[in-house]
Amino acid sequence: MTQPASTLLILGAGGDLSARLLLPALGQLLAKRPELAVTLVGAGREEFSPAAWRDTLRKSFATAGASGDAVDALIKSAVYKQADVTQAAEMQRLLGLCAGTPSIYFALPPAVTERVCAALGDLTLPAGTQLALEKPFGVDEASAAELNAMLAKLVPENQIHRVDHFLGRSTVFNLMGLRFANRIFEPLWNSENIERVDIVYDEQLGLEGRAGYYDQAGALVDMIQSHLLQVMSILAMEPPSTLDAVDLRDAKGAVLRATRLRNGSPKRSSRRGRYTAGTVDGRKLPAYVDSPGVDPNNGTETLAEVTFEIDNWRWAGVPFTLRSGKALAARRREIVITFKAVPHLPTGLRGLTDPTVLRIFLAPDEMSLELNINGPGDPLQLERVSLGATFGPGQLLAYGEVLEGIFEGDPSLSVRGDTAEQCWRIVAPVLKAWRDGDVPLDSYPAGSAGPDGWAAIR
Repeated sequence: MTQPASTLLILGAGGDLSARLLLPALGQLLAKRPELAVTLVGAGREEFSPAAWRDTLRKSFATAGASGDAVDALIKSAVYKQADVTQAAEMQRLLGLCAGTPSIYFALPPAVTERVCAALGDLTLPAGTQLALEKPFGVDEASAAELNAMLAKLVPENQIHRVDHFLGRSTVFNLMGLRFANRIFEPLWNSENIERVDIVYDEQLGLEGRAGYYDQAGALVDMIQSHLLQVMSILAMEPPSTLDAVDLRDAKGAVLRATRLRNGSPKRSSRRGRYTAGTVDGRKLPAYVDSPGVDPNNGTETLAEVTFEIDNWRWAGVPFTLRSGKALAARRREIVITFKAVPHLPTGLRGLTDPTVLRIFLAPDEMSLELNINGPGDPLQLERVSLGATFGPGQLLAYGEVLEGIFEGDPSLSVRGDTAEQCWRIVAPVLKAWRDGDVPLDSYPAGSAGPDGWAAIR
């Protein structure tokens, strides 16, 4: 059955986000779901002729292997308009080009997004209009609340999609299946049995031309304040009765409202570092401060590690350490759940007595359970084994799942307004301490495991 017509209006359509992520995901989504009656309108400061715009679409779609009648029809009907989208008259003109229900995607810097929202406040938006906004959502708790108030005057909350593409990752969504469909895990998913939780997203990539954004944000805001706190909320939430938007986002919100900096001390519970010149996987990288567009006076960190605690019955006393960094020796994207050691080992058993560890890899989509068992030789000698499994890769790219939710008016995978404010509240003490210089900015050579003296997360 064909769905009602809708139009994706991309503001900032000539930018990197659109070409590299949004458009390939849109093409793949249409190839897999040709019944979606979607048209495309692009707008931005850049100038595109109709032929150049269609060529841009073809190239972006090709990166996702997207083809078929629905894709061809979209390319043929798509339009692009050069426009100052911060002007109400220009936005009215763009909305006039939208067939059916418009979904407005703000592929724009945060400051420009706020100006566009202010312009939209002077207009009457078509019924059912969906708004999709990229991170960062504000720059602190107060600005996030102000932006939420502005959006609330435009459309209802369930028509606002604060995009976090990590919530479109099949692996993250699979966390709920792993927890709630297996009785072996859920009864142990608490402070009685779990010693610590680590969520690590280390990259070998350096700045990669993102100075304009990254040098203002840093690793803490870029990854921990948004993506990794969202992953933590799914990992730690109470079982929702359903997976619809209300129940799922209520469960996540309850976790984040209970989240605090461990011990309340940025000095004891946070670390930061910045890479110097080095070699990563055979590729030479200059020091971060020598990269084009970087202002060394900003004191931007490229490696952030913060330990939180969740102040509720289930998780009291369990440290949750979130870490992300650039230009490191190895790419590492995983959740590490370390269980408590056994209370007593019978006399006679010997060898490894490390605790059980569950690893859930965010890329590739796999998991492993590390256990102690009797080895093949001496029956009293314990050895370490790992039981592995591979998750289904999912049918869509992360942004494809995000777009599908937008077209269907389902905000389940987006960040709710109050949650966006909570994420800023959680990291505020760390951001202040770092700005005040209370926590040292350590250095590490590109291609290393991190600063000397930092204990490794295993």
